[in-house]
Amino acid sequence: MKLFTCQQIAEIDRLTMKHEPILSIDLMERAAQRVAEWILQKIVNDQPFYIFAGPGNNGGDALAVARMLAGCNYTCTVFLADFGRELKDDAAINLTRLKEQNKVLLKYIDSEDSIPEIPNEAVVIDGLFGSGINKSLEGLAREIVRKINQSGATVISIDIPSGLFGEDNTQNDLSGVVRASYTLSFQFPKISFLFPENADIVGDWEVLPIGLHPEAILQAESKYFNLTKTYISGTIKKRAKFSHKGIYGHALLIAGSYGKMGAAVLASRACLRAGVGLLTSHIPRLGYEIIQNSVPEAMTSIDHSDTVFTEFPELGPFSAIGVGPGLEKKPETQMAFKKLLQAKPKKMVIDADALNILSENKDWLELLPENTVLTPHPKEFERLAGETSNSFERLQKQLQFSVNYKVIIVLKGAHTCITVPDGSAFFNSTGNPGMATAGSGDVLTGIILGLLAQNYTAEEATLIGVYIHGLAGDLAAAQFGQQALIAGDIITKLGQAFLQLE
Repeated sequence: MKLFTCQQIAEIDRLTMKHEPILSIDLMERAAQRVAEWILQKIVNDQPFYIFAGPGNNGGDALAVARMLAGCNYTCTVFLADFGRELKDDAAINLTRLKEQNKVLLKYIDSEDSIPEIPNEAVVIDGLFGSGINKSLEGLAREIVRKINQSGATVISIDIPSGLFGEDNTQNDLSGVVRASYTLSFQFPKISFLFPENADIVGDWEVLPIGLHPEAILQAESKYFNLTKTYISGTIKKRAKFSHKGIYGHALLIAGSYGKMGAAVLASRACLRAGVGLLTSHIPRLGYEIIQNSVPEAMTSIDHSDTVFTEFPELGPFSAIGVGPGLEKKPETQMAFKKLLQAKPKKMVIDADALNILSENKDWLELLPENTVLTPHPKEFERLAGETSNSFERLQKQLQFSVNYKVIIVLKGAHTCITVPDGSAFFNSTGNPGMATAGSGDVLTGIILGLLAQNYTAEEATLIGVYIHGLAGDLAAAQFGQQALIAGDIITKLGQAFLQLE
């Protein structure tokens, strides 16, 4: 799914009205109908609805929703905010329709004294402002938002929480933004929904399709994408009847150190579950029995060091290399890692301590082979690329890093963000908070390595790997719960995740 800026979405709206063709008031009616249907399915009509409408199109949506809910015998009171400009066009039409229906109590807010007290058992529908604003709320608007946020009521924001910008909120005062329980976004999520600092503002968000013109969507250019099951399913290769293990690649995993062999075990098991034909795990000498007993399907390459990585085998037999889980940062390990980079492996995924070594030796970034996959969590990325004040700035820095060094960055977290050398960014749609657990990243490294070795492109392997890692995590959480989920559960569910994608 393409993701668009709010300005682009407005243009897609315009093209839809031109080419469908459809009048703007009818497109508004369609959008309001989707919101009303969602509410009718989710919320019974034994609670009072307090509907706040502003003077623009978002207010017009709210007025239409109020009329539809009242028509289904919901108790609705509309509070129309007077910010010094009259309702125009479609919003004015919907106000007339609401009055003609005569089922909704209509009140006006023109001063702080006229802002209602909102009971906490109420459902608030927020239609004050849409995605077109570009400055922080102040004055009466900010005071209405404060009252909504203090009420303790369930809050449903139409399209976007009032006061939130669609992309960059660097200059926005987020204390003056509606805190939604649910946000119902039209056709696409807003890019700002995908950033952690906005999670408490957006609440649980859903995308409601409103039939925007597919040709307009197709022609609109974007560098932002949301990963979907349909896309990932279409990317996974089917196995030929007469295939053999040699066809599916030979991966080399360099992982583990004294006391951290669990990382090597998890990454090795995940790599094998991702479908690699052969796996060799290069480990310190003291980890030999651990790997042999825990992952009998893997071959082993034994380092001369008892405890850490200091050397690597001849790279010729291997179609992809993974390095980093549980590695430590000893001087001899750092030198071995530098020599590995200088050997220019064709396909490579770098994680954990290998990333931290890079952060301490930034001139080595120039040694990274093109399309190397780096899988940092936010702190590791900060050490690599520098600090930022918010997620939008970090995204821009991540994009620039991928372009400058021609690498793929997997910035782990909710909606894991993958940036690629052509300047595109992909946000993941699978996964859950239960995956914030020790070893989860090692599993992801193993999955990506296993796919890289199978002759997927680096971009394909990364997108599939991130998506299926999250999907397996969702399946594990469904069985074990988020609280009890451990990294090994994700590996256990990888087979079921692949089956779902088939």
